[in-house]
Amino acid sequence: MEKILVIGCSGQIGSELTLELRKMYGDSNVVATDIRPAPADILESGPFEILDVLDAGKLQLVCEHEKITQVYHLAAILSGNAEKRPMPSWEINMRSLFNVLEIAKALKLKKIFWPSSIAVFGPTTPRMNTPQYTTMEPNTVYGISKLAGERWIEYYYQKYGIETRSLRYPGLISYKTEAGGGTTDYAVEIFYDAIKTGKYECFLSSETALPMMFMPDAIKATIDVMEAESFKLSLRSSYNVAGICFTPHTLANEIKKQIPDFEISYKPDFRQAIADSWPDCIDDSVAQKDWGLTYEYDLPRMTQVMIDEIRRK
Repeated sequence: MEKILVIGCSGQIGSELTLELRKMYGDSNVVATDIRPAPADILESGPFEILDVLDAGKLQLVCEHEKITQVYHLAAILSGNAEKRPMPSWEINMRSLFNVLEIAKALKLKKIFWPSSIAVFGPTTPRMNTPQYTTMEPNTVYGISKLAGERWIEYYYQKYGIETRSLRYPGLISYKTEAGGGTTDYAVEIFYDAIKTGKYECFLSSETALPMMFMPDAIKATIDVMEAESFKLSLRSSYNVAGICFTPHTLANEIKKQIPDFEISYKPDFRQAIADSWPDCIDDSVAQKDWGLTYEYDLPRMTQVMIDEIRRK
């Protein structure tokens, strides 16, 4: 029987991944944790504990008490917020990962999922169809921590045999959880403002192309890579996943098909420099070949669902 621990269950990914895992494994077999209270649907559907992942002792006690076999470690300080507090963000992002890896080694846990990001790439990386293996010189705190993390999870797999799995997420878009301090947050904020006020001021320029991914596809990819048989995986750092590539201008035009009077303006801030160092689009052919990565949502379908669901909220 698998017993799963989700760290960061109140965040953008965790709030949806936790519920999906409970459908698969049973409510009582997925223990949700976060440093803050969880959403009502998580609290009501299964076990929840307040947990600071920097507290290695408490983390180990939870894993031992609950007989945890797999961990999804999702807690992190994201790109925009990390630039405001570089050293504390580095400390949180890296020490939390080491705590999880060391406990996985000590308790012989079966699998660890840790998310990487397109932030591992940098201004010297090829921007179009960025390959799985390429130049990686990130120039943000978040990107540096994610690149370091990729190397460490591969090290723990090779040195200690810990089954580490990871995806390089692009920008993630969800109607269930609002933006949380990332450079791609505009692609969530724009829908809320379009519905509430009919206008949006974007913090990126109109033609800033970035890869994005609708949350249902991200959740499916996360579970698929964790469920994949070990021998099928050709790498233990992190897999490229591409999703959908678009600009703020393209997204605004798609929204206007549903909300004709919607207006967008542009006032780039410090996040523009971060976005300019990231790829326009990603080559995820290795993930497709190794474990069958697929997508269900394109830009029009995602836009329709986002507008319908946010209106319902």
